Amino acid sequence: MNRAVFFDRDGVLNRDCGYLYRCEDFVWLEGAPEAVAWLNQRGWLVLVVTNQSGVARGYYGEEQVRQLHSWMNDQLSRYGGRVDDFFYCPHLPGAPVSRYDLDCDCRKPRPGMIERACAKWDVDRGRSLLIGDKDSDVEAAQRAGIRGVKYVGGNLWRLVERLVNHGG
Repeated sequence: MNRAVFFDRDGVLNRDCGYLYRCEDFVWLEGAPEAVAWLNQRGWLVLVVTNQSGVARGYYGEEQVRQLHSWMNDQLSRYGGRVDDFFYCPHLPGAPVSRYDLDCDCRKPRPGMIERACAKWDVDRGRSLLIGDKDSDVEAAQRAGIRGVKYVGGNLWRLVERLVNHGG
């Protein structure tokens, strides 16, 4: 089984500018690319789980989400890193775009995205963790049987190193 660090995207890996989908608006947070590369070098899976209600609101499409994620991995390769897989939820109850008007199991704080990632990547939940900037991220992790840690700012690599090497 694999050890994994799950990351929420906006507010953890990158500055949360609200409904991000354009590469030119993307800004890495301090230590984020280095944290990802450091985890990769130590054999940890890096998985992103992100609510993307901007799709349901009609601000951008799923193709733009996938393009941004591909661009992120291109940027991470400059640091020797990569996100092994991206999982996103485009749904929102009451959404203006009717096909995304869904009360699904993948929108955090529900654990559906994490559950799918664990199944796909054979994740050892007891040796894995999720880092998110919202209580809903931590709750989703706990509901999936994974340790959830709330990121409150600062150098992300330092936090990851402390969590992985010293347990917190």
